[in-house]
Amino acid sequence: MIPVKGYAAQNSTTPLAPWNFERRDVGPKDVHIDILYCGVCHSDIHQARDEWGGSIFPMVPGHEIVGRVKKVGKDVTNFNVGDLAGVGCFIDSCRVCDSCKADLQPYCEKGMNATYNGYEKDGKTPTYGGYSSQIVVDENYVLHVSDKLSLERVGPLLCAGITTYSPIMHWKIGNGHRVGVLGLGGLGHMAVKFAASLGSEVTVLSTTKSKEADAKKLGAHSFIHTKDDSQMNSVKRHFDFIIDTVSAEHDLNTYLNLLRRDGAHIVVGVPPTATPVDHFSLIGGRKTLAGSLIGGIKETQEMLDFCAERKIMSDVEVIAIKDINKAYERMMKNDVKYRFVIDMSTL
Repeated sequence: MIPVKGYAAQNSTTPLAPWNFERRDVGPKDVHIDILYCGVCHSDIHQARDEWGGSIFPMVPGHEIVGRVKKVGKDVTNFNVGDLAGVGCFIDSCRVCDSCKADLQPYCEKGMNATYNGYEKDGKTPTYGGYSSQIVVDENYVLHVSDKLSLERVGPLLCAGITTYSPIMHWKIGNGHRVGVLGLGGLGHMAVKFAASLGSEVTVLSTTKSKEADAKKLGAHSFIHTKDDSQMNSVKRHFDFIIDTVSAEHDLNTYLNLLRRDGAHIVVGVPPTATPVDHFSLIGGRKTLAGSLIGGIKETQEMLDFCAERKIMSDVEVIAIKDINKAYERMMKNDVKYRFVIDMSTL
């Protein structure tokens, strides 16, 4: 077994604190990675505080992992010692269902194996995430990271990036489309960058008027303050697509009314409670209300290559791991632009 340092939540009410544990020895198909940076996702807070239920403790959060390969198993063909590598939201899946065979592992019919707060394929061994010094993952679930990218800005691409890139690719959003991005946080700022880079006319929809300047710096062409009725009326039946990144409660019907005929409202954020939808909000314009999870390994690699080619990265604030609990509190107040990233050399 490999001794590892990390930060863990021992239960849902205590702060994260140093915790030593062990990873499995490197198997024939495994890649052993020294972790350099790990992004901090809002879902880390939900799970560490057991807000979704079913959390497994002790918990080492973190699924936006970037590092350098330290060792490879004897049968590994896709990675070499010294390579830059990434690990995202899952580290395995059943590999045999229709979704896995279609390179859509997040939709695995038996359930993907989460990078943390889950279990390995044996159903018994807990998984521990990237708030740690090292990780061992099967090579089929490890990603190549280009040295053209600033490493501290790559981690969030493996969650916030692919969460927004995947629906943009699935719905073939691009040149000439009018795209509304609802919410400007970790997810929203990446949706703006991707949609704008593909030639869409991008409008940020936000309850926070002060975010207008940032929205335009990120590539948005316009900004709508959603608490201003006159501004909202100006974009009725305007958008081909709305990418909904908001995790707070909000009225979907309000935004469905902003879609053109045959428009699609794509949900990627997860509010705490279900939202009622008026059927007339949909049938009146033959509109679609859809959802999207993260992408599979193949699509995530394509996204990383796309980002390297176009120099698209997350906007981050790098922190020492000792400040992780303060970072959680700041995230709850939306006080970050737009993702915290832990420098693991501080562990």
